[in-house]
Amino acid sequence: QVQLVESGGGLVQPGGSLRLSCAASGFTLNYYVISWFRQAPGKEREGVSCIGSIDGNTYYANSVKGRFTISRDNAKNTVYLQMNSLKPEDTAVYYCATDPLICVGGYRFSKDYWGQGTQVTVSP
Repeated sequence: QVQLVESGGGLVQPGGSLRLSCAASGFTLNYYVISWFRQAPGKEREGVSCIGSIDGNTYYANSVKGRFTISRDNAKNTVYLQMNSLKPEDTAVYYCATDPLICVGGYRFSKDYWGQGTQVTVSP
C-alpha cells in the first residue's frame, strides 16, 4: 500500500526554520520524483519544490528559492524540506506527493499519491 506521511510542521516566528519530512511506505522513494506543495486558506495550491529520482535534479518556486532546500535520504525512504528564513506568507498546509511538478526521472504511478498534509504557521 503506497503511503506518504508528512511531519515537522508547527508554529514558528518569522525568520525561523522548520524541517518537514515526507516518509514513504509501500514503494521505494528513490525511484520516483517527489514534490512538495502548499495551500494557504483561500488560495490555490502551489508547487513549492521537487526532487528528481535519478540525478537528484531539483526545482524551487521563485517564492522559496534561496530559503528552502529539498533533499532525500534513501536509507530512510524519506524526503525532507528544510525551510529557513520563514515568512508569514509561507503559512500553509504543506503536502508531499508523487506528482512530479517539473522534475524528471524514474517511474511514475498511474495515479498520484498525496500525504495528509502538515500545517506550517509563521507568526510573531
